Amino acid sequence: MIQQFEKIKSVKGVLNLPGDKSISHRAVMFASLAKGESVIRNCSNSDDVKSTMNIFSQLGIRIDVGGEKIKIIGKGFNGLKISESELFAGNSGTTARLLSGILSAQKFNSVITGDESLSLRPMLRIVEPLRLMGADINASELGTLPLIIYPNRNLHAIEYKMKVASAQVKSAIILAAIHLDEETIIYESTRTRDHSERMLGIKTEVQNNITRIVVSKKNYPQPFEITIPADISTASFFIVLTLLSKDSELLIKNVSLNPTRTGIINLLSSMGGAIEIENEIMMNGEICGDIKVKSSQLKNIDIPAEIIPNIIDEVPILSVAGLFADGSFKINHAKELRIKESDRIKSLCYNYKILGLDVVEEDDGFELHGNIKNETDIVFESFGDHRIAMAFAVLSMLIKNGGAVNQFESVAVSNPDFLEQIKQLC
Repeated sequence: MIQQFEKIKSVKGVLNLPGDKSISHRAVMFASLAKGESVIRNCSNSDDVKSTMNIFSQLGIRIDVGGEKIKIIGKGFNGLKISESELFAGNSGTTARLLSGILSAQKFNSVITGDESLSLRPMLRIVEPLRLMGADINASELGTLPLIIYPNRNLHAIEYKMKVASAQVKSAIILAAIHLDEETIIYESTRTRDHSERMLGIKTEVQNNITRIVVSKKNYPQPFEITIPADISTASFFIVLTLLSKDSELLIKNVSLNPTRTGIINLLSSMGGAIEIENEIMMNGEICGDIKVKSSQLKNIDIPAEIIPNIIDEVPILSVAGLFADGSFKINHAKELRIKESDRIKSLCYNYKILGLDVVEEDDGFELHGNIKNETDIVFESFGDHRIAMAFAVLSMLIKNGGAVNQFESVAVSNPDFLEQIKQLC
């Protein structure tokens, strides 16, 4: 569908967002592996997390969704059952990749499939380390879905140096390793999201900028109760909209402030954004707090290469902030954007050219110059990518005559309530 957006006057109010998507995926998976009842509150209502829940239901796990909480009755070690059909991960790379680690340790065959977009995304990055562990796993000839996983016969611990900065790859190895008595050791030179480590109580240590992660069956999940903080990636769209709107002020409650996820806050603050953290607490091993945002005049800055893995999901909305900031916006070292739900570098450049901007597309990033020249009858393309859709929804609300976004329904992948939230604040 094509969704129309009008220019807004200001943003005011308090916003409560659904739970962090990354944490929600893991909570559902770990609860399913644990033996007994776990309770999850404020779980993400995204299509991606629903894909994870549907798959574990297929694998014999009872999941009861009611009101504000989800009860999951896990089956314990080796308690999953073979599915009578393929396991459809939808659009969720997290589901497909983390699940592959779990299924590599099982005693039955599995096939993981996905939608058209997910079926184009690279899977050899998880196949290679899992094979080193002895997993019998195959991808397509193109290195993509479907993944075919055969029963575990020779799974063993390894020492592995991460070749790509990917929390999904790291977590796939971890979720295979929790089925082994021996210790698997993972070395990470670029820090990535550590939700799996925090939730499973995994020992990590940093020396000479290398993170050493040690995991074994000792880290196998036990039943738990968790209240999941709001998703900072989802919050970033509302943060940028508030920063760029006149006479605006917004409070977003109980947001995940995990240090591996707050790069977007640090970067926007360095650009001159009036962003404050209030009521910071530790909850279920994760730091969370309230984010207070006020209208600000931003200035573009150099984006350091080392922060890119930390902000990769926020680059689309960061570029919108950069468009309205003083100076030119430029980002490099972000080739990973090419293999997201869409080729996000290509998607972003296509849409910015619609506005008449000078756009330089590079292999690992892009640069924006000039002023908006076209502001009439603007229709942006989402390319079926939820983060592109929401980024250009925000941009539409900031330009003189508003704009529209094609295939806007894709936002359901991460935040199906986006339109209602906007109506609440604007």
